[in-house]
Amino acid sequence: MYVAEKIREPGQVNAVALKAYARVADAWGLSLKEAAGLADMSESTWKRAKKPDFAGELTKDQLLRLSAVIGIYKSLELYFSEPLARSWFARPNTGPLFGGNRPVDTAIDGGLPQILAVQTYLDALRGGA
Repeated sequence: MYVAEKIREPGQVNAVALKAYARVADAWGLSLKEAAGLADMSESTWKRAKKPDFAGELTKDQLLRLSAVIGIYKSLELYFSEPLARSWFARPNTGPLFGGNRPVDTAIDGGLPQILAVQTYLDALRGGA
């Protein structure tokens, strides 16, 4: 039996990704500047993108960033208890990826490669590696 998958319109994908990302940014207490930087948007674009009626397009890079950040959030929620899970991304970290800096700062500075590295790092921790 053939079951067709529902194909989502790009606007639907963008809306879902932005809504989830906005929730993560709020849960982590990210500033407007931090949330925009992680998403590779200007602060004014991020302000508009948070609204439900946002009709702008996201680049592949931006969608990958949002997806990876949501993955980081999920990993932190699974690995740590709530107070640490919610603050880990914004706390200084002496781990090899961070050099004493906050993961959020290294992710903004390093862009998508660093965001993916953080996600991989957390997945390895969760997996016991």
